Amino acid sequence: MIHKVTLIKGDGIGPEVMDACVKIIKAANVSITWDEQLLGLSSIEKYGQSLSEQTLNSIKQNKVAIKGPTTTPVGGGHQSANVALRKSLDLYSCIRPVKSIEGLKYSQEQVDLVIFRENTEGLYCGQELEIQPGLVISLRIMTKNACMRIVRKAFEYAIKNNRKKVCLAHKANILKKGDGLLLACFNEIKKEYPHIISEDIIVDALCMKLVMHPAYFDIIILENMFGDIVSDLAAGLVGGLGVVPGANIGDQYAVFEAVHGSAHDIEGKNLANPTACLKSSIMMLNYLGEFEAALKIDKALHKVLSQKDLRTKDLGGQASASDFVNSIISYI
Repeated sequence: MIHKVTLIKGDGIGPEVMDACVKIIKAANVSITWDEQLLGLSSIEKYGQSLSEQTLNSIKQNKVAIKGPTTTPVGGGHQSANVALRKSLDLYSCIRPVKSIEGLKYSQEQVDLVIFRENTEGLYCGQELEIQPGLVISLRIMTKNACMRIVRKAFEYAIKNNRKKVCLAHKANILKKGDGLLLACFNEIKKEYPHIISEDIIVDALCMKLVMHPAYFDIIILENMFGDIVSDLAAGLVGGLGVVPGANIGDQYAVFEAVHGSAHDIEGKNLANPTACLKSSIMMLNYLGEFEAALKIDKALHKVLSQKDLRTKDLGGQASASDFVNSIISYI
């Protein structure tokens, strides 16, 4: 079967790591026709906007996309292309698996959890009003529809992937209306899944427990801003953002992505570790039904990561990015 997938290389090191993924996927004999489109700075340069109609239409037509990191200015400049993409395509569930890697010891316990982050509402959407100089209001919108579907998505994932426990993290002790709504939806839906262990926890207590006892957690549900923060914290338990994948999935479309930054400081130096993008590619292949190829690439990747001399410098090795990719291909 030949798949057609929208390919967004992104900014900074994005083209380097995405080219590496395309090369590795080809080595695994997966037939994909890549529909290359722009997002972020490269899109602004060509179209005058970070997210163009051409890119949106490509994803709508192909249903599946994979993207490298894009640059979002801090404090000013253009709005996040990632946020615009998620809202435009209603990619309401951000799914981030976080799992320990053999040979990379960052936590005293084995970590194997999946974070489900609501992707379309909350503070992270950046809806802000400057009432007057020195006075800004940031809107945190929560709806029952968004709360219900992210919770159900997590429980359905648990059933499909043989996960045992789902935990909702919230701040309903203070944010009684917004997070109270999310908690109420969780309590309603969990009754439909009696064989899945379910519990809720205050988000600050979650952060402490994640650091002290990460093996306790299996699936964690969070609203948008909390999910952004906690998913990065969890990534730190297994080696950082450079080794964890991400997927933004709605009812019609799916966009798989690296969750790290565009790292302009190492652009073009053959140093960019493609692991996060490759793990996201593996998620994409499973989504497309290419299970054998996904497993083959995953085994080859972890075989390389388990050997220090084959790792890139950011993971304590000495290999260049191209050597790292060639090692993976040789194992495939």
